[in-house]
Amino acid sequence: MLILAFDTATELATSALVADGEVLGERVSRASTLLEDVDALLRRGGAHAGDLEALAVGIGPGSFTGVRVGLATARALALALDVPAAGISTLDALAAGAPGALPVIDARRREVFVSQDGPRVLAPDDVRPAPGTLCVGNGAVRYRAVLEQAGAVVPPDEDERHLPRARFHAALAREFGPAELVEPLYLRVPDADRTVS
Repeated sequence: MLILAFDTATELATSALVADGEVLGERVSRASTLLEDVDALLRRGGAHAGDLEALAVGIGPGSFTGVRVGLATARALALALDVPAAGISTLDALAAGAPGALPVIDARRREVFVSQDGPRVLAPDDVRPAPGTLCVGNGAVRYRAVLEQAGAVVPPDEDERHLPRARFHAALAREFGPAELVEPLYLRVPDADRTVS
């Protein structure tokens, strides 16, 4: 099965073209260049858009705008190409790239998204990794000092495991269906919906 996978929930967008588990190409860029990345991946993989059989898209948690860009792109491509889609948690993709690690995504506002007793939003000081736990993701990089003080191990900033690689989205995708049914994973109310007191 030829799967196009991408995630735009964090500040770095990742995309991959995967055929029957084999990665034909990968890119790391920004959400604003996602369609350019898709075109480059198809050309590099010797495929055409009509060859795609499914999409795997990151559903967050992460940047509200980033998640919406990814979902809107997935819905548009799925409609245009008549292919099914599967939504994959960005936290799950990070965990797949670093088995046994605690994924930590920067949620801004001095908070992080973590997979700790389920997906949650916490203050960095409230993340309680077991001593020696590996923490990965852009939140782990940003709050390295706090997490290391709590006993966690955070790889160097440039370590590959900090990226929610789209190849893991493709590997985790199991249930494909209509793209319009793929829902975002929001763990808090977007800033635009907050009421002023």
